[in-house]
Amino acid sequence: MDEKAKLVSAGDHRHRRTEQEEDEELLSESKKTNTPASFRFESSPSYIKAGEMRDYQVRGLNWMISLYENGINGILADEMGLGKTLQTISLLGYMKHYKHIPSPHLVICPKSTLANWQAEFKRWCPSLRAVCLIGNQDQRTAFIRDVMMPGEWDVCITSYEMCIREKSVFKKFNWRYLVIDEAHRIKNEKSKLSEIVREFKSTNRLLLTGTPLQNNLHELWALLNFLLPDVFNSSEDFDSWFNTNNCIGDSALVERLHEVLRPFLLRRLKSDVEKALLPKKEIKIFVGLSKMQREWYTKILMKDIDVVNGAGKSDKMRLLNILMQLRKCANHPYLFDGAEPGPPYTTDKHLYENSGKMAILDKLLPKLQAQDSRVLIFSQMTRMLDILEDYCHWRGYDYCRLDGQTPHEDRTRYINEYNMPNSKKFIFMLSTRSGGLGINLATADIVIIYDSDWNPQVDLQAMDRAHRIGQKKQVKVFRFITENTVEERIVEKAEMKLRLDNVVIQQGRLVDPSANKLGKDEVLNMIRHGASHVFASKDSEITEEDIDDIIEKGEKKTEEIKAKYDNLGEGSLRSFTMDTGGEGGSVYQF
Repeated sequence: MDEKAKLVSAGDHRHRRTEQEEDEELLSESKKTNTPASFRFESSPSYIKAGEMRDYQVRGLNWMISLYENGINGILADEMGLGKTLQTISLLGYMKHYKHIPSPHLVICPKSTLANWQAEFKRWCPSLRAVCLIGNQDQRTAFIRDVMMPGEWDVCITSYEMCIREKSVFKKFNWRYLVIDEAHRIKNEKSKLSEIVREFKSTNRLLLTGTPLQNNLHELWALLNFLLPDVFNSSEDFDSWFNTNNCIGDSALVERLHEVLRPFLLRRLKSDVEKALLPKKEIKIFVGLSKMQREWYTKILMKDIDVVNGAGKSDKMRLLNILMQLRKCANHPYLFDGAEPGPPYTTDKHLYENSGKMAILDKLLPKLQAQDSRVLIFSQMTRMLDILEDYCHWRGYDYCRLDGQTPHEDRTRYINEYNMPNSKKFIFMLSTRSGGLGINLATADIVIIYDSDWNPQVDLQAMDRAHRIGQKKQVKVFRFITENTVEERIVEKAEMKLRLDNVVIQQGRLVDPSANKLGKDEVLNMIRHGASHVFASKDSEITEEDIDDIIEKGEKKTEEIKAKYDNLGEGSLRSFTMDTGGEGGSVYQF
């Protein structure tokens, strides 16, 4: 008979608990209270060399430590250019110096930032031994045999592609921290990279992304599912939580989204934490078509005039092809074979006279050079970069170039050459898609978006190569748009997408993914936009105005467009923020 039964049988009904039960409970309670509270740094940690961490970066580190202590994975989603790399390095340094768990950690990042990660490790936390897996088959085999397997390292840095190729090697390790940089790469849970990283064994996972929300909330679910598969195991549930129909009033939905995200996501904006960094200023420069561009534009439309008039049978691929040809024409007619006069091919005035954008560029660059500015030029088309290279040779501008084909060693060399103190390089030309990720080019203060991307986030990424910590001047962005062509509509579509995304995020609505896809009719309308104007005459529309007048006009028009969009949906995706620092520390300190 146990103690309780004895008491009851003796007629003692006063006690619900025995003495022993109560003692055990008190003991276990006192054990709990002895566990130390989450560790907090008040200032930059001692193992961080080469400078001090900013206060918000230390807050970020404390946030990540509290996640670690609570066994939770998270997303560090600070806006681009706020030092997510440094904050991550400080976390891995904490693991080594305070937790005595130095390795193995894995950092997966875009190819163009590999060297940057390595350099940052060396600079900020030299006590962490970082190695980098990259190269051809033989180099990789030797590296795996001589470096990786012996394990004389703390952190392994590698690219997305290497993860997929060498997955069998990565699967052999029990990773402590698995960090994915530019983590929106795994926003599609069915992509190859997504599936492979899910197979790696890791104790903790950390995602870094400056743009946590790009198209819809389902992508956010994919990131959360990777971090916490037990909590976010069903996308249907997630979608139903944020379904507007069962949520009265949008504000409740936003509240709910924030409630769900708050424990896992930290996002600060430059405007909030980097008061010294001036906001970037975007100016849309509207340019006319040259005579030659007009001829080619007309030629492309005439070739498929039946489709343009809606008479012929049009499939979407054919329409998209016309759209692409028109975009090439708006950039430079020499992108078409046979357009450039020759052979013999000469580099001469005709290079800028035959393209409206180049004509403006030719006026703009001397002005920028005179005021000691340095310029980044982004284009979607690598062949456009070829033309710009010819132009720079001819005009004698010192430049660097980076696109998807640039070998890894050269990338690093060019970036270093450009960022050197008193560097002679005036222009850095990059292809938007490959040059837009994680590179630091804060020594430039002018960004020229030569042609715009369908996805506004890509252009934002590009601008933030210059607009980041370390930038001393105000960043100016010149976006070239050819008037009365498809380009106007593409920029409009991108702006709308950005505004709609914000309304979506802010009002929590789940967008139907097909809503963002281009319908056939929409493509046709884009192609028709401005066609009658182009047909109306054959003359060049390149303005003879002074560059200052052109810029002033651009500023006015940019303001008008902004006012028009502001009425559509208040706020913007960029102002999506989650900083737990203001409420006195971590979410977990109740």
